[in-house]
Amino acid sequence: MPLLLPIRWLLPALACLLIGISPASRAASPLVDAVWLRQALASGAPPLLLDASPSRQHVGGHIPGAVNADFYSYGSREVDAATMQARLRAWGIADNASGQTLVIHDQGGTMLATWLFYELYRHGVAPERLRLLDGGLAAWKAAGGTVVSEATPPPAPGSIRVIAAREDARARLPEFLAASGDPAGHALLEALDPPYYFGGARFFNRGGHVPHALLSPVDDYFRPDKTFKSRAELEAMLAHLGVRREQQVYSYCGGGVAASVPYFALKFLLGYPRVALYQGSQKEWLEDARELPLWSYATPSLLRNADWLNGFSNTMLRTFSHSPISIIDVRPADDYARGHVPFALSLPSERFQAGLGEPEQLAALLGPAGVDPQHEAVIVSQGGLNKRSALVFALLEQLGQRKVSLLLESAEDWELRGLQLSREPTRVGARKPPLDPTIAPVDYQARPRAVLMNSAALAAKPPAHGIPRVYLALGLHPPGPELPGKLVHLPYAQLLHAGGKPKPAHELWSLLSKAGLPRHAQVVAIGDDAGEAAIGYYLLRLMGFADVRLAAP
Repeated sequence: MPLLLPIRWLLPALACLLIGISPASRAASPLVDAVWLRQALASGAPPLLLDASPSRQHVGGHIPGAVNADFYSYGSREVDAATMQARLRAWGIADNASGQTLVIHDQGGTMLATWLFYELYRHGVAPERLRLLDGGLAAWKAAGGTVVSEATPPPAPGSIRVIAAREDARARLPEFLAASGDPAGHALLEALDPPYYFGGARFFNRGGHVPHALLSPVDDYFRPDKTFKSRAELEAMLAHLGVRREQQVYSYCGGGVAASVPYFALKFLLGYPRVALYQGSQKEWLEDARELPLWSYATPSLLRNADWLNGFSNTMLRTFSHSPISIIDVRPADDYARGHVPFALSLPSERFQAGLGEPEQLAALLGPAGVDPQHEAVIVSQGGLNKRSALVFALLEQLGQRKVSLLLESAEDWELRGLQLSREPTRVGARKPPLDPTIAPVDYQARPRAVLMNSAALAAKPPAHGIPRVYLALGLHPPGPELPGKLVHLPYAQLLHAGGKPKPAHELWSLLSKAGLPRHAQVVAIGDDAGEAAIGYYLLRLMGFADVRLAAP
């Protein structure tokens, strides 16, 4: 009999493991609505109501009895335990043993209520005591709730004790920096709006985002009525971004406050087991003496320049060490013969186009030519992003090449930079050890991905996670109305500078946004020909769109 109790205790935990849901995710939501709050305020033990709105908004109208905990009167600066304790007691917060419930709100759909929720939780207020009014004052008014402008009398001093903050709620720079280099095990959610993420706006001396961060702005978490999206909607949004429950998730923004919205949603609404808020955010990141990088494109490594390629694929490196790079020159054979980047393999784009829809035949071509599927394949063309280079990029991704990128410069640009071109074909064959830079042929094992899809395949496989399908037309003229989904028309020439160089990330975002392209959608690139569509596919990958397809001809 004594063994039955431990087993019974373990059953709920075992069930959660079996179905992939953590016990925390099954806990009651801390969100309350206006009906619940009205009833609670009329009860014999009303909750303490904290209004996190700025004081000027609070005095303009607030829920009767609300105490103004104005963020702008204290800010996000770290203070010692005694100062925080005095602050919380001044708001009337009692000790955890008191049974007092706290309801936090703001104007609705902002970051202030979630920040106060985070601050109270981090400084020791028991989470079961904390509630957040969903939709804030806007939802209260919409439900017919009373609003007053008279100041609430100061509450009786509280008795809460602040001893030490919960360190597991907050991330520090060393762990956040390490996480940015491990996107497989970590998800970094940036809560700033897209112009900041893509470098068009900035709070500090530089714009952009922390490497490998995912764009997850505050507005993505709210409905138009300022209430939080449903659990199903939030789960679908995060799944679309590629965020997984087993990852360590860090949220950040400019100064730490906006980051409280994704933190609150993931930890307290969805029950993600490993979530922390990086309070230092971009401010601390940019203050660091190491001059830590910010990116503007979501995946800037899809673009390579001559200095990078020369540094990682020169004769000395290939002779005495190892260079995991396959350089693919897609120009016509005559152009290749007149001069090519050292160690480039001549594979004119027409040979790729012949393999459209037949990845096995294309793989049989690449392996004997010396293209290793485990390498980064760098595409060299007439320069920049064009129909040929973009289509080869998409076909290599379709085959499952480990990594694919484009060289921004042409072979002529390479030589103008003072770098040497080779006139002899790159040797492919058996290597003669120990010091021979000859490229060995390989058995190219294709691992096809769903990149190129025809209309039948698209119809048979709707987008995952319930997101919509949107067609991005890159041709000069929009297609007819027969497409089964939303159509966005944006000619590809508007997205490129002269010479095929992609426009800066913030300009691309502005163009895509104005055209009406949603971020949370499966985007299918189409064009008057496959090359035009491939340019759109490449640019969307560069910008970090999570689910992109290329319509096969």
